[in-house]
Amino acid sequence: MCGIIGYIGPKNVVPILLDGLRRLEYRGYDSAGIAVFQKDSLVMFKQAGKVNDLAALVKGININSSIGMGHTRWATHGSPNDINAHPHGDCRERIAVIHNGIIENYSTLRKRLEQLGHIMRTETDTEVIAHLIEEKYRQNPDLTTATRLALLEVRGTYGLLVMSSDEPDKIIAARRGSPLMIGVGEGENFVASDAAALIDHTRNVIYLDDDDIVCLRADSYNVKTIRDELRSKQVEEITFNLEQ
Repeated sequence: MCGIIGYIGPKNVVPILLDGLRRLEYRGYDSAGIAVFQKDSLVMFKQAGKVNDLAALVKGININSSIGMGHTRWATHGSPNDINAHPHGDCRERIAVIHNGIIENYSTLRKRLEQLGHIMRTETDTEVIAHLIEEKYRQNPDLTTATRLALLEVRGTYGLLVMSSDEPDKIIAARRGSPLMIGVGEGENFVASDAAALIDHTRNVIYLDDDDIVCLRADSYNVKTIRDELRSKQVEEITFNLEQ
C-alpha cells in the first residue's frame, strides 16, 4: 500500500519527507518521490527503487524549501519505473499530485482531457487528476476550489495531496476510502497516510473522513467537504509510541 507525507512550516522539508517515507516503507512499495518548492518553482524528484535511492538522488542538491510532499508507490496502473513514480504534474508542471488509491474512471477522464489538448506523460491513473485540476483551475483560479471540482468527477478511492507553484503557501489534502490525517504543530503542519510518519513531530492529529478536503497552511487548516460544506474536526492525541 502506498505512503504519503507532507509538511509546511519553517523547517527544511527534505529531511522530514525522507524520514517520513522511511517510516512508511513497511507498507511495501516499488518507487518513491518528492515535490518541493525551489525558488518559487515546483521541483519533482522521483525514481524506481528504495527511499535510500531517492535520498542519493537529491544528495548534494541545494534544496532550500519549507513545503513539500513525498510518496512511496506500489504500482497498480503503469509499470514500476521512474516516469510512473509519483508525484505527477499537469501540462505545465505547475501542479503536482501524489495519490494513494485507484481511479476507476481514469480511462474516460484521460480520453476527454486528451481531446482538450492535455499531454499525458505516464501510464498511471493518478496523472489524470493533475490534468483535471489544471483544467478546473483555468476556470476557477483557486487551488482548493479547482481540486474540489475535479474530485466531484472522480470515481474511485483516493488519499491525495496537491501543490501548485501558483499558490506556494499551501498544500491541499483530500480523502475518500484511503487513510489520511493532519498532524497539527506549532507554526507548522503535517499530513500523512500513517501516524508512524508523524509521531516524532507531533502527537496532535485530525483524522480525515471520506470526502473531506483540507487547505493546509503553516499556521492554519480549513476542512470542508468536496461539496463545499464546512467541517468541524476534533484534534485527537496519539497515545501509542513508534514501536507500538
